[in-house]
Amino acid sequence: MTCSRVVVIVPCFNEAATIAEVVNSFTQQLPDCRVIVCDNASTDRTGQAAQAAGATVVHEPRPGKGNAVRRLFADVDADCYLLVDGDSTYDPLDAQRFVTLVDDGIDMVVGIRKTRTDEITVYRRGHRFGNWILSYTFLRLFQFDIQDTLSGYRGLSRRFVKTFPSGATGFEIETDMNVHAASIGSSYAAIDTLYRARPEGSVSKLSTYRDGWRILRRNLRLFRDWRPVMAFSLLSIPWLCLGGFLFWRALADYLAIDEVPKFPSLIAAMACFLIALQICVAGIILERVKRSRFEAMRLAYLAMPAPLSSGGQDVGRKV
Repeated sequence: MTCSRVVVIVPCFNEAATIAEVVNSFTQQLPDCRVIVCDNASTDRTGQAAQAAGATVVHEPRPGKGNAVRRLFADVDADCYLLVDGDSTYDPLDAQRFVTLVDDGIDMVVGIRKTRTDEITVYRRGHRFGNWILSYTFLRLFQFDIQDTLSGYRGLSRRFVKTFPSGATGFEIETDMNVHAASIGSSYAAIDTLYRARPEGSVSKLSTYRDGWRILRRNLRLFRDWRPVMAFSLLSIPWLCLGGFLFWRALADYLAIDEVPKFPSLIAAMACFLIALQICVAGIILERVKRSRFEAMRLAYLAMPAPLSSGGQDVGRKV
């Protein structure tokens, strides 16, 4: 596809009831934008409805939001990408704010979902609690402060999108975006945006428990990949504790009676210490591998054209 300045990209699965409204509302707010919808193996008329509303439609036969987003990132070329869901829950009135921040040099702008007090139930309690848990876990693991790590409303720069190496297939795609931003040190910002109730006839595809577990597991795997020394050091602690306990039993007997009657405990203690050492060495080796991968990603990121205006002063700010 030819390069456009602003493109609204919409991954969709069975959103025939809402996709036309999404296309029309964002086109009204961003008259010069191009809207591209990825029909993610829908079984209804999502693709036809999007095309009738004036959007360009691409097809991704592999189910999963991650697959749809990766197809859009690969096939669409633009200076600014506005990622939204096709369920009409995100407020198009904030679209220009996302674009302005990306134009100012911010690589990733995250929409922090807020509900009106009279519509607090539109954000299901299980989803709200799960999002809080996962956002807190992400902050602890990666030291990257995003209050709503699972928000699907994002503004992204071209150099962020074209250096994004994700392999996520489902709803964990947002987690990969967060880790990518944290790992390459890209600029990011957050803005509050209204989160609305789904229109009648639209059904959520997110499972609180199944997808929540997948996202948490993805967080832990990415933590292992991006902070291997810390991750493997934590894994070695139980072995060190067990080895220390067994060694103390043998040492206590030796100090008391000048003999080691529990000799198997001493052997087991040494085995635990060796296992802990091997785990730590594995972490050190993977740290070097990670460093090489990070340097390659950072160089690819720096090789992409940057905006003329600088947004360095906005790094990590909440607008």
